[in-house]
Amino acid sequence: MSKTLLSRIKPYHNPKPTSSSPFPFRPYIKKLVNDIIEILKTRDQWEETLETRFAEDDVLVSDIAHLVFDRVRNVELGLKFFDWASRRPYGCSLDGCAYSSLLKLLAKSRVFSELELVLEDMKTEKILPTREAMSVVIQAYSTSGLIEKSLELYYFGVKTLDSVPDVFACNSLLNVLVKDGRVEIARRLYDEMIERDNGENGCVDNYSTCIMVKGLCKEGKVEEARKLIENMWGEGCIPNVVFYNTLIDGYCKIGNVERANELFKELKLKGFLPTLETYGAMINGFCKEGDFEAIDRLSMEMNARGLVINVQVYNNIINARYKHGCMVKAMETLRSMIMNGCEPDIVTYNTLISGSCGEGKVHEADKLLERAIEMGLRPNKLSYTPLVHAYSRKGEFVRASDLLIKMTERGHKPDLVTYGALIHGLVVSGEIDVALTIRDKMVERGVLPDAGIYNLLMSGLCKKGRLPAVKLLLAEMLDQNVLPDAFVYATLVDGFIRNGELDEAKKLFELTLEKGMDPGVVGYNTMIKGYCKFGMMKEAVSCIHNMTKGHLSPDKFTYSTIIDGYVKQHDLDGALRMFREMVKHNCKPNVVTYTSLINGFCRNGDSCTAEKTFREMQSCGLEPNVVTYSILIGSFCKEGKLAKASSFFEQMLTKKCIPNDVTFHYLVNGFTNNSPSAISKKGDESQEHEMSILLDFFVRMISDGWVPRTAAYNSILICLCQHRMLKTALQLNEKMTRKGFLPDSISFAALLHGVCSEGRSKEWKNIISCNLNGQELQIAIKYSLILDQYLPQGTNFEASLILQNLVEEYNSHNLEVNNLKVGVT
Repeated sequence: MSKTLLSRIKPYHNPKPTSSSPFPFRPYIKKLVNDIIEILKTRDQWEETLETRFAEDDVLVSDIAHLVFDRVRNVELGLKFFDWASRRPYGCSLDGCAYSSLLKLLAKSRVFSELELVLEDMKTEKILPTREAMSVVIQAYSTSGLIEKSLELYYFGVKTLDSVPDVFACNSLLNVLVKDGRVEIARRLYDEMIERDNGENGCVDNYSTCIMVKGLCKEGKVEEARKLIENMWGEGCIPNVVFYNTLIDGYCKIGNVERANELFKELKLKGFLPTLETYGAMINGFCKEGDFEAIDRLSMEMNARGLVINVQVYNNIINARYKHGCMVKAMETLRSMIMNGCEPDIVTYNTLISGSCGEGKVHEADKLLERAIEMGLRPNKLSYTPLVHAYSRKGEFVRASDLLIKMTERGHKPDLVTYGALIHGLVVSGEIDVALTIRDKMVERGVLPDAGIYNLLMSGLCKKGRLPAVKLLLAEMLDQNVLPDAFVYATLVDGFIRNGELDEAKKLFELTLEKGMDPGVVGYNTMIKGYCKFGMMKEAVSCIHNMTKGHLSPDKFTYSTIIDGYVKQHDLDGALRMFREMVKHNCKPNVVTYTSLINGFCRNGDSCTAEKTFREMQSCGLEPNVVTYSILIGSFCKEGKLAKASSFFEQMLTKKCIPNDVTFHYLVNGFTNNSPSAISKKGDESQEHEMSILLDFFVRMISDGWVPRTAAYNSILICLCQHRMLKTALQLNEKMTRKGFLPDSISFAALLHGVCSEGRSKEWKNIISCNLNGQELQIAIKYSLILDQYLPQGTNFEASLILQNLVEEYNSHNLEVNNLKVGVT
């Protein structure tokens, strides 16, 4: 063997006790120690027996004490011996070895109170513990979570013994510091350990570095962690797959998936095989980015290697799909997991339940809860809360309450979140009194409402105009020492404004500012809305200046509210000025903004600019809403431009924008108040006239002698049914009936076409009723045949066939009646 190799072989390090005892650990010494331990176990006259036994062998207690502490397993016996030895009137006192052995015994048994007394005795007697003893003590304190004491002893050891503890104690201390988030302190200790590491009494190993790398990655300092590895093993060298996994996970958690992927590829190039942890970290990273193609690719790679995706990773994938708006088929997902050897847990079901509720699939979520119970899983608050919320929003309060009871029966006490979900759902559904009752039950069960729940209740009461009840709720809130936050104040300000009490709203808003609260953009917007409602535009604009002084940026709602306020004050110039200000500050106008401007132009009788603004809005990718369309339709009807109004109405239906009562009111009044002759004189609209179903049928009906109002209603019904809006058409027909416009042949033909267009021709009798006579049926057929011309090619003319059958049935029935009459005669 070469001398070089021999020089690298170090002797086995086993420090011997620095005892002054002349006795080595010989058989008779071993027997003596065992005898002493047995004597300590006796209750009667054990002290005299010990004296006799030591006298027989002529051995000093101080020479053998450390061996007794090392071999005794019962800490009470150890302390019993220590107390006896300390009280002896003669002989040598206990030395550092004995004390050190006692410290180890106490540390292993976690008897910290006694341990600290012994340490104090040692300080008083100026006896130093061994490094080994200090290491055991520090490790015991660390693993017990007593970090401050561990640090104190660590620094004591460094100062008095001029050395750091052994690697196990150092790693234990580093680990608890990192877990406690005290990474900077851990890093200082680690650097000191590196500096003092001399190879023989090693205090740093791979695990020490791994702890620090994990700690730095946990803090988001991934580059610093990487440099730490490079300082230990050289640039471009990462020692093992554990370090790769830690760095990859760190990069993914800070959102740098690209860097993580580079390391993932590097890991494989260097011959390391990715583990479940490696794949899990990468998949979690891609989940954050919503890169499901990459996730599928990694999943296939894992399958090829025989690795099974664990349930935590599956849960992350499911959660990510919901967050990124992807469709998740709950039952199919569960089947897929089970087929791939992964058993869904309660987190899986909770994620699917929450996602299904969010998509409005409440009954599917309910089935998932039942299945989780069938699978032997224990549902928790996160299982029930989304369902309670969803059923409340749907108005199914009995089911929501049942779930709350079941949750309680299973030992899960509803908390603020659960009650908040139920109250929120009730308030949204307009059931404010039921929500208040739930609040009372909540208090009875020892769960006190927070500012958020009070805010929900106040908001619901404000919307109902019940301001006195709001004030009582505020008083109760203050009595319970629940301080209102900015959102509560914003709700109250909005309530006062809704009730017409602007001065009260203003005082409350100013009180918010006086209390040093930041109303936020929402709070300012509420006050601006109030000022605009009362036409106080200077005050509204002043609010914007105050917002900017408070480093708040006005949003779309801020500008849109003021623009609308100016429009309602007939100040179009002010509205346009504010619009330019909005664009200047890079705040993109929304549908509400454009709709307010369109309204302003229409109020000024400038429908041409209103239409240009409408086109501009569409060019920005914004879809007009029912208010936008209704304003334009109303303006064109007022100006007698019925072809334009018809065109916009049909465009609205094509875009699947459902009209409301205002839309119908504008159209019916417009068509009723403008004579057919006036329509034909609009030469510049002749092309649109030919394209409009609404106008076409209206003119036909007028020509056939129908009164304008009935013709208008029926033409609207025809349009709705042609655009497959049967539900809206049926609702309008019902409202017409209540106003005295009884269903006639044309309305029946229109609705029949609507039923058939939805593929429900076989159940038409369950949807609409027919009380037409023969002549009326003939009129219905006439208009039905005209409607057939607007159907797509290849469509069956089911409505017309049904009408022809009705005519035949009617004629056949009349023939039978006539024959009976003749027979009787």
